[in-house]
Order: sequence, then C-alpha cells, then structure tokens
Amino acid sequence: MNSAKYRELDTTELERQKQETQEQLFRLRFQIGMGQAEGLKKYRNLRKDRARMLTVLNEKKANGATTAAVAEVKAADAKKKAKK
Repeated sequence: MNSAKYRELDTTELERQKQETQEQLFRLRFQIGMGQAEGLKKYRNLRKDRARMLTVLNEKKANGATTAAVAEVKAADAKKKAKK
C-alpha cells in the first residue's frame, strides 16, 4: 500500500494496522531464522509498509487539527481559481 492510502485512514485504523504488521514481522523473522527464506521479500515489503504507517502517524500527530485547516484553505483556493 502506498502512503496516500495510509493518509486516508484515521489514526485508530493506522494504529491497528501497525500492530498487525508488527506481529507479522515477528512471525516472518522467526521463520527466516529457522531457515525458511521464502518470506524474505514479504518481510522487506512489510518493513517498508510499517515505515510508511509510522511516517503518516507522526505527520498526523504533529499536524493535529492543522491538517483539516490546510484542507479547507486548499479547497477555498481551488474554488477561487475555478471562478476565474
């Protein structure tokens, strides 16, 4: 999943997916340690997805309510440009 799709989700859903990803990473790490290398590509992709989730979560926490304000300003600008 790309970061744009993660940005559409709310923070509780992102937290839940992050937790599930961490559990999957743990299981895959255990399998790889046992010598099953089939999960290596999936492991790498899960790590990247988890990093994307953490990035989006940190952005949302840093921005707080300002994200909604920015979206409103952008919408107002788009309306002004459409009228011209």
